Amino acid sequence: MKRNRSDEKTRRAPSGAAVPRPELTEALYRAFFEEWADRGFGALSLERVAARAGAGKAAIYRRFPSRLAFAEAAISTLGLRIALPEVEGTTLQEDILNLLVQTRVVLRHPMVRRILPDLHAEAARSTEMRVINDRVAQARRERAEVLLDRWVCRGELPEGLDRDLALDLLVAPLYWRMVVRGVTPTFAELETQSRAIMAGLSALGMTTTSQ
Repeated sequence: MKRNRSDEKTRRAPSGAAVPRPELTEALYRAFFEEWADRGFGALSLERVAARAGAGKAAIYRRFPSRLAFAEAAISTLGLRIALPEVEGTTLQEDILNLLVQTRVVLRHPMVRRILPDLHAEAARSTEMRVINDRVAQARRERAEVLLDRWVCRGELPEGLDRDLALDLLVAPLYWRMVVRGVTPTFAELETQSRAIMAGLSALGMTTTSQ
């Protein structure tokens, strides 16, 4: 039986440039963050990143033209996965508490706690890193808008809520305690914090309504 030449062509591996393998790209992202956590972005070496991932430096440059492009891809791809957890509660306080509990899981990771302060420091020094940081933060805020919409639709918060300030309030107290102060709150403390945030959100609504 003769083989179909067109079938052989479709099965044949492409010649020329290698096709990036998704699993290697993921390994490079993980190695990138490990290197960043250990040494800081300023001292980050792409050679060491490649070695951590069990690859050559060429594997990085086949995917990204520069260290900054690598950083943008890594932060955007993996950063958004942990930017805002999925929250499914039945009340405002339950939603806020679930958000805090899930965010605590992310922020208590040693690598995350070392990278985040350095990311903000780099953003203060570098316009390019500021753009990357702002882009990821904006994506997180857009996802949090879904929560605000839910609470407004359920009548738990007013439509005239100051949304920008509300988005700051949602996780800022937890971020300050865990990343800035290095303290991991207990579940009971998260419950107290959720009530305080809920009161703050309600106060924002009342302030907006009275104006």
